[in-house]
Amino acid sequence: MGSLSGIIQRPLVAAAAVIAASVSADVSDKFSSLRSLVRGSESEQIVASVSGSVQDERSLWVSQIPSSKLANLSFVSRIRVPVPNVDLLAPNPSCNLAPFVTSLSALRSVYQSAELAKASKPVAFTVGASLVVPDVSYRWHLPETNAIDLSSSSSCASEKNRTVVVLLGWLGSKQKHLKKYADWYTSRGYHVITFTLPMNEVMSYQVGGKAEKNIESLVNHLADWLDEEQQKNLVFHTFSNTGWLTYGAILEKFQKQDSSLMGRVKGCIVDSAPVAAADPTVWASGFSAAFLKKNSVATKGYTSSSCESNMGARINEISFSEPKPAATETALLLVLEKFFSVILNLPKVNRRLADVVDTLSSAQPRCPQLYIYSSADRVIPVGQVESFIVEQRKAGHEVRARNFISSPHVDHFRSNPDLYTAELNHFMNNCVLACCKHSS
Repeated sequence: MGSLSGIIQRPLVAAAAVIAASVSADVSDKFSSLRSLVRGSESEQIVASVSGSVQDERSLWVSQIPSSKLANLSFVSRIRVPVPNVDLLAPNPSCNLAPFVTSLSALRSVYQSAELAKASKPVAFTVGASLVVPDVSYRWHLPETNAIDLSSSSSCASEKNRTVVVLLGWLGSKQKHLKKYADWYTSRGYHVITFTLPMNEVMSYQVGGKAEKNIESLVNHLADWLDEEQQKNLVFHTFSNTGWLTYGAILEKFQKQDSSLMGRVKGCIVDSAPVAAADPTVWASGFSAAFLKKNSVATKGYTSSSCESNMGARINEISFSEPKPAATETALLLVLEKFFSVILNLPKVNRRLADVVDTLSSAQPRCPQLYIYSSADRVIPVGQVESFIVEQRKAGHEVRARNFISSPHVDHFRSNPDLYTAELNHFMNNCVLACCKHSS
């Protein structure tokens, strides 16, 4: 796409100055982070301390697996993460070690939170020591204890264990925001990878830059995992247009690297997207929501109220009222919309977006799709989502869709967890996993 940092820098700094001069000091504070972001400051370093101290082994399924079982999991021996410089899987007979690999609690902690793509070879560390790892673009999450069928007696459980769900986050999302989604999938026996693009990487995007390298690292890791066994598959769960476009970029790389990888994608869940056009209003709304977070009207759903009919009947009717943005957000939306009306029409930008959207529109894998959206979404217009759904059905794709009516952008899980998880469960069991479909 070419570097956008130089193009974006001056307009956004000017926009920040205009808004800060015309509205409250609170908004000025919010734009201070934007100014530091645009100047090219380094991304926030969130350091997590992973303790290797003794944990409750009953909560760690890895501590309950015999070494012979664990050794059969091929991805464990091939994963590129720091591992203890001791032979845990083949204990020395002279050592007083239990038959279960009880000391693997530290390994599991590292495995879950390590940056999988960066370690080219194992790094030695002392078992039981505290290991500090930075916040990373993607993480692997293991299935929970009670969701694993070690006997492999259930074909459905085995297929789940051979499936990785890739969660692609929304603009401004962090690993902690995707954890509740990852927890839901791991509690049902799936492996999960959570992927996020920090906002400063999106703002300063350039070909060969950090954002593209992170996506490429994820693609290479997924390709390596799939290469181990022919039965392994992927399911993508995308959030907002950022996650959806990231999915398109991944599909492009799959096609170029090995077209057979497309056939390993068994399902796609699209949460709060898509908008297939380069619409400045949509981009302005998305960035405004990412900047203002909970202060944005995009986080507010429709509010409902009951009223009696004018005929005096006892039948109540439900009406929805739409929240209005504050003056500060209205000003920010106007500035961002004008800004993106210029940026999105730059030839290189427009061409790159068009290529990704074309892949998503006409070259998606022949797998089931689930669209979760809402009429109350202030970022993604409901009409554009439903129009895209119609086109996908015309193209012969198996498509399910659910309109949550009143929940805000990327907030359907929190607003209505029972309905949301019911949709996911039905889609995964009846549309994605063939063996579950036949047995149900």
